[in-house]
Amino acid sequence: MTHWNLMTSVRPLVPGDPQSPPVSAILAAGAQSGRLTFRTRLPGRAGRHGHWPDWVPAELVAALAQAAVPAPWEHQAEAAQLARSGRNVIISTGTASGKSLGYLLPALTSVLAGGTVLYIAPTRALAADQLRLVQSLGLRGVRAAVVDGDTPWADRAWARSRASYLLTTPDMLHHSLLPQHARWNGFFRRLDYVIVDECHTYRGVFGSHVAHVLRRLRRVARHHSAADPVFLLASATVSEPARTAELLTGRPAVAVTADAAPRGPLTFAMWEPPLTAARGEAGAPVRRTATAEAAQLLADLMIERVPALAFVRSRRGAESVALSARRHLAEAGAADLTDQVAAYRSGYLPAERRALEEALRNGTITGLAATTALELGVNVTGLDAVLMAGWPGTRAALWQQAGRAGRDGREAVAVLIARDDPLDTYLVHHPQALLGAPVEATVLDPDNAYVLRPHLCAAAAELPLSEPDLASFTETAGPLAATLAADGLLRPRGGRWYCTRRGSAVRTGLRGTGGWPVRIVEESTGRLVGTVDEPSAHFLVHEGAVYPHQGEMYLVSRLDLEERVALVQQSEPGYATVAREITNIEVAAELTRSDWGGAAICFGDVQVSRQVVSYARRSLDTGMITGEVALDLPERCLPTKAVWWTISPGQRSALVARGLDLPGAAHAAEHASIGMLPLLAACDRWDVGGVSADLHPRTGQLTVFVYDGHAGGAGFAERGYATAGRWLSATAEAIASCDCAAGCPSCIQSPKCGNGNEPLSKDGAIALLGMLLSEQPG
Repeated sequence: MTHWNLMTSVRPLVPGDPQSPPVSAILAAGAQSGRLTFRTRLPGRAGRHGHWPDWVPAELVAALAQAAVPAPWEHQAEAAQLARSGRNVIISTGTASGKSLGYLLPALTSVLAGGTVLYIAPTRALAADQLRLVQSLGLRGVRAAVVDGDTPWADRAWARSRASYLLTTPDMLHHSLLPQHARWNGFFRRLDYVIVDECHTYRGVFGSHVAHVLRRLRRVARHHSAADPVFLLASATVSEPARTAELLTGRPAVAVTADAAPRGPLTFAMWEPPLTAARGEAGAPVRRTATAEAAQLLADLMIERVPALAFVRSRRGAESVALSARRHLAEAGAADLTDQVAAYRSGYLPAERRALEEALRNGTITGLAATTALELGVNVTGLDAVLMAGWPGTRAALWQQAGRAGRDGREAVAVLIARDDPLDTYLVHHPQALLGAPVEATVLDPDNAYVLRPHLCAAAAELPLSEPDLASFTETAGPLAATLAADGLLRPRGGRWYCTRRGSAVRTGLRGTGGWPVRIVEESTGRLVGTVDEPSAHFLVHEGAVYPHQGEMYLVSRLDLEERVALVQQSEPGYATVAREITNIEVAAELTRSDWGGAAICFGDVQVSRQVVSYARRSLDTGMITGEVALDLPERCLPTKAVWWTISPGQRSALVARGLDLPGAAHAAEHASIGMLPLLAACDRWDVGGVSADLHPRTGQLTVFVYDGHAGGAGFAERGYATAGRWLSATAEAIASCDCAAGCPSCIQSPKCGNGNEPLSKDGAIALLGMLLSEQPG
């Protein structure tokens, strides 16, 4: 991240600290109302200083001393020394541990000696933040520049001819720098280090694309300098960081994981909003929204003079929390504090970001509602409390957000507020799943042929491909090149492969699996708002959809799939839209299988037929469905990977004899298992889909499928198969522990169900999963 955080020291408790009586009273009130489900105190620790390596130039040491950095922490010095010796390194330590210094020491030393460095960030905001950080050191001879989609042509030309420390994004590297590498010859010829920051964000299909962009980068660097650059990766704490680095770069790496930075004590709490009188689909009870609870808690903390940050999943949600917090403050007689509340979302101008940072530093803002994009941009360390409105997706992200609480080693508090969702509900009642479990492994699949195809074409357009080049991608690249030649996309000649196309025809987007994107165009002005891949267009920009972008809301007036354009207008309708689809699935190949007595868990290739048939309008204030509109969109076929499980005819007969609704049981188990998969795979429930049947025509048995939502798979279903026992046990516990009578959004209802959440059987799902798990091996 962008802060140094090297001078932390534990200070005594003072008024306003999260463990002071006012904050304890807030948590106690939550316990009394039944909202507080768990509370624990994680102890702090002292830091361990290292020494400046003897190769660091005196002027760099002096500049860091001027920035109040007297010495590195041990993990920073270790990472720097490894990179200096030519080893690829991944620094995987906690939030605010100062990972930046670990990669900047060797990088800036190289630049001062005449080399160049390429810094890759997942967002433009983070690249701009890092630019300010490097420039703030005032080192003569370090010419830093950002090149991204917003950079004017004149600034790009200056960077191409002068920059020695270049900051960019994977998209810019893919679409511009690599295709035009000959124009960047001076930069690539002297390239010593490549920094990949926040690399834990590169997962699933996006991560698989970035992995191939980095392989293409290595190839271009070798062409200009005859050597691979050293890779320095920075990550939140993840499982198997060395493997993550190797999957991304294609090269072995050393993991530095011993965090030597100091940390103040943290009180971690879990909070479940109460049920309301409102009723959702099928009469299911609805809980108060996590954003409403976050707004109330944010206001309560501000009244007690505790600076706080609320993480919210959506841009609109961040604005809503800030607005509601101001209203609560005014109603509580604290109108003087309303000007200290702000919202942060992506899309702010640089001047607005700087003003926000300064307001946070000087205490003008003491209550901030922000999207998770803030993790990768503005430095917000220094607030005493963090509220997380909903499970952030992974344990790594949870501790990344919780680590934002605390300043100067003071006591801090972090509160996870559950959404009306199976995984959220499970976690607030099973805290050991967070506190006693390792963080997730990053899931990506560079072997996915649908991802690899366009990158082989792009690589061949950059430089003709040789057999060793193909081997540097994946083992499947050679056979795939032959397929591309048969399709007329590559041409073999003289032991090399040449691309038969040029320009944008060989480059795909990095967030889908090929194909031309659908352009999102503002109807009144013709302005390009953004793009989505074609499969996602059916869900995100269908006619009538509300599409959020850069903090603004757009209403889709028309989707033309033939012209690949969606026309939109800015609008604030007060509701969100959720597409609903019907799905059929066929097993193409069973790749592996595990027998559980009469039941079986399988993994393999499937063909999924999907059709979006309608969309529902969901109130932003209550979360209630307020209407449903039919759609007429074509069916799509998706070749992908799936995990599925079956029970034997005898087991099915035993459940029938108990009078259970088996179609409803299978459907409910499907919904809940999709909701629980992110507990073990670094995915979102929207990354996967599911199908269930009492008697599936392919298997002839009761079957539940969970499949990857991207062509060729994304690794999530495979992770589900590998952890099936833990995954399905957690699913059964989540359903059984929910205090609703017959099923609700917190356990078995799904917001994207194409059948309107019918039929569903909570009791049947518990019995079905119990029978399945009773014969689990070992």
